[in-house]
Amino acid sequence: MARLRKTRSLAKAPAQPAPLADDRERLSQLVSSLPDLDRRQLLLQWRNHLGGTAPAHLPTWLLARLLAYRIQAAAFGDVSATTQRRLRSLKDAGDHSTPVPFANRSPATRDGVDLRPGALLAREWRGRLERVSVLSEGFAWNGDTYASLSMVAKAITGTSWNGHRFFGLRSGRQTPARAMPAKARQARATPSAPSQSEAAP
Repeated sequence: MARLRKTRSLAKAPAQPAPLADDRERLSQLVSSLPDLDRRQLLLQWRNHLGGTAPAHLPTWLLARLLAYRIQAAAFGDVSATTQRRLRSLKDAGDHSTPVPFANRSPATRDGVDLRPGALLAREWRGRLERVSVLSEGFAWNGDTYASLSMVAKAITGTSWNGHRFFGLRSGRQTPARAMPAKARQARATPSAPSQSEAAP
């Protein structure tokens, strides 16, 4: 009976009090420093602040974001079930014309030009030329259809790859043109006005 009472009292434990101003400042500094850490340092921060080990399959950038979220949720409290239900209902009732955050992006060249259905991508892999056709809904390779370029790259190589990088559509840290601000993209696309000497007949 004593054990049962102890369990009930734990279930009704009050929520953690909100952090003080100093704690908020320290937390803010910690969270803002996470993107600058390498994978090993992020795993150490995970162990120090959350205990246990981080999911091994997460890429470094996502590990930093998840760690930031979990640290803040531990300090301020997580999203309540009521809020989660409200967000789901808004999503279901909302406008579906906006893309889903993690939807497959359309393939584009390094300059940000979208590839249309019918385009052919080629990549040499281990001495063999691999050709992939862009379809209206996915990609065709070797007689099969795939939902994303990453799935095609995995089928070709047997390991996980970023499909856009594998096919040379984007390089490591180069900013694609679509991600640039509109003004910068416009300046890059429009040729500069001819000089006076060129304009004169």
